[in-house]
Amino acid sequence: MSFRVHIGLMASTLLCAGCSVPRRIADLPPRSARSGSPVLSANVTNAPSTGQREDRDLVSIPGEGKLDTGAVSPVPAARAANQRISLEDAFVLTVQRSGQVVPSSQQDLPVSSWQNLLFLDFRKQWPLHDRLTLTLSDRINLRSETDLPALGREDVINNFREGYLSWHPADKVYFDLGRINVKSGAALGFNPSDFFKSRSVQVALTADPSALREDRFGTLMLETQYIGEGRALTVAVAPALVAPGPIYTDTTLPSFDPSINCTNAFSRFLIRGSINLGSDFSPELIFYREGNLSKAGANLTRSIGQRVVVYGEWAGGEQSGVIDRALQFGRRTGTIPVGPPSVIYDNPNARFQNDVAVGASVTPGTKFTVNLEYHFHEAGFSGSDWSHWFRTGRGQPGSSSIAQELWYIREYSNDRQEPIAMHSAFLRADWPSFLTRNLELSGFIDTDMHDGSSLVQASVGYNLSDRWSAGAQVTAYLGSRISDFGSLPQTSSTLFEATRYF
Repeated sequence: MSFRVHIGLMASTLLCAGCSVPRRIADLPPRSARSGSPVLSANVTNAPSTGQREDRDLVSIPGEGKLDTGAVSPVPAARAANQRISLEDAFVLTVQRSGQVVPSSQQDLPVSSWQNLLFLDFRKQWPLHDRLTLTLSDRINLRSETDLPALGREDVINNFREGYLSWHPADKVYFDLGRINVKSGAALGFNPSDFFKSRSVQVALTADPSALREDRFGTLMLETQYIGEGRALTVAVAPALVAPGPIYTDTTLPSFDPSINCTNAFSRFLIRGSINLGSDFSPELIFYREGNLSKAGANLTRSIGQRVVVYGEWAGGEQSGVIDRALQFGRRTGTIPVGPPSVIYDNPNARFQNDVAVGASVTPGTKFTVNLEYHFHEAGFSGSDWSHWFRTGRGQPGSSSIAQELWYIREYSNDRQEPIAMHSAFLRADWPSFLTRNLELSGFIDTDMHDGSSLVQASVGYNLSDRWSAGAQVTAYLGSRISDFGSLPQTSSTLFEATRYF
């Protein structure tokens, strides 16, 4: 199993509070017009056309100066979000950890390894009729790295992220059909109510959860939206088309396979509604069903003055713990043998479990924003789970079935985009236009509250012109050898990148 995290400099994510605001009015601005921080807005507007919906949503964002587009009006940037082509090259240096308590399959890699990734990124919309639009989002990846053979199948990977038709038959009513990235949630580090996030990321460009959700695979579905004055309703239906596929590693990533076995292996249904109750308060309620399991979710966001936004996100439903779900999935997909007993105890009994993310966004000045969050993942590892995990795997060879099964549990959690920890804290800071309008600083710290270990990431980006940008990013995994982040195969990663926009 591979736990290498490929780091890339991404635009800061423009989010809508409670993420009740439909996808149409929550598009991510291009990097040349990035926002300073994940900005939250609780306003749902009545908008008769796509352009007007985008305009009104951007204008309603609280906090003067939070959207730094470098233009008189932010509208062109929002419209360009789905009209960009870019060529990016990223070079990554990774330092491997020696002497792991539970060795992984990466223990035989060189102490310092490298990877180079060349991306052609394509996002485009075409109006086919007054009320019909085609949207495509795709990225071709050409990569080379220390442990991959030259000119192999793994060197070229195509990520077909989105492709769907949008039909606007009447005012306030919209239909989308195809591969769609449906997102939910107000939090930045962990989104309990973002039910379509599982198995949707393959070649990750960053460890930043906010950026990952913008750059992931969509799901084949039919989505219907109603956007009214102060209220919105979304219904999404995604059929099961194929059997679930195994978790991909660096050497098993499909080349041009769209990975439908990751996004449409189970039938899924979502209904999401929000209503403006006044005073900048628009709660959102969600019902979600996957296979024979159901979950409920909620998002709440409230502005306190002009510089503080508080938010909460919850999801709950019947499920077993991450250990049992990982082992069941491994056996179902053939990664883990069916016959032998589990090397670590598991409890197959499902019970109602909660996921919670609560936080606040504070903007002391017009160009600096800090977000602080607490995350609770009831199905994650408790203190006794960690003790048992390390005790079972201590001293085992990385190639042994015991070590592989233990690391598979953590790979499963990563594949589902769930925190492995039960309790964690997340701190993020964004400073666009630092010293000059073209320079941006950002970073975050994700801390496991059980052992104090942390993932720390800091990045700097500079817009050389409207067509060129450059950046660097450093990520470190801190903690003792018997901790969450301190037990990972790598200790740090450093990235350098350059991007050309067309």
